[in-house]
Amino acid sequence: MPRQLLCLFAVLLLLVRCAAAAEPRVLFEDTLDGELADGWSWLRENPDAWRFGGGGLEIHVEPGKADTVKNALVRPLSDALPSDYAIELTVTFTSPPTNQFEQGGITWYHDDKPAFKFVHEHIDGEEWIIPGRKPAPNKTVQLRLEVRGDEWTARYRENAEDAYLTADSGNLPRGNDQISIQCYEGPADAEHWIRFEDFRIIELNQ
Repeated sequence: MPRQLLCLFAVLLLLVRCAAAAEPRVLFEDTLDGELADGWSWLRENPDAWRFGGGGLEIHVEPGKADTVKNALVRPLSDALPSDYAIELTVTFTSPPTNQFEQGGITWYHDDKPAFKFVHEHIDGEEWIIPGRKPAPNKTVQLRLEVRGDEWTARYRENAEDAYLTADSGNLPRGNDQISIQCYEGPADAEHWIRFEDFRIIELNQ
């Protein structure tokens, strides 16, 4: 084989390997469109207050708080997960939020109790990423909760083409861990829905 072709082949092989290395290994994925993957369970389910639509799972934002939330969709986090992984979820307000603390996103459960949340939240007339209280005025946000051992980092973006921004970080309680998709603090006099899409757990590169 001519030397030029050998060089070209080597370059192409290197590019393929780099592209493969850049793609994270998907550990679990659920588009939440049309049906739920195995392993999910409902906490305080109200069957009339969730549905599939718009390419994802829509949940009625009912009144309630973290320990009384209705229609929390929960799944256990397997001990077989690697030490470093990320949980990703797209969250969309399908109607403008109006109630103070109206929110939707991810909640980490420890020993069956909510330990901390990572959400898109309506506070004092504006939308924020909590924790960190970062402004996020768009109706859609992508959340990425990175877990490295006993530490978490909350990252987000409002456009799929943008880089993730860091909202906050901290330490995790561990043991009997679960992750939940949920929304609450909705208005009692209006019907608001939040759409959840493209849930996945990916392995983080070391």
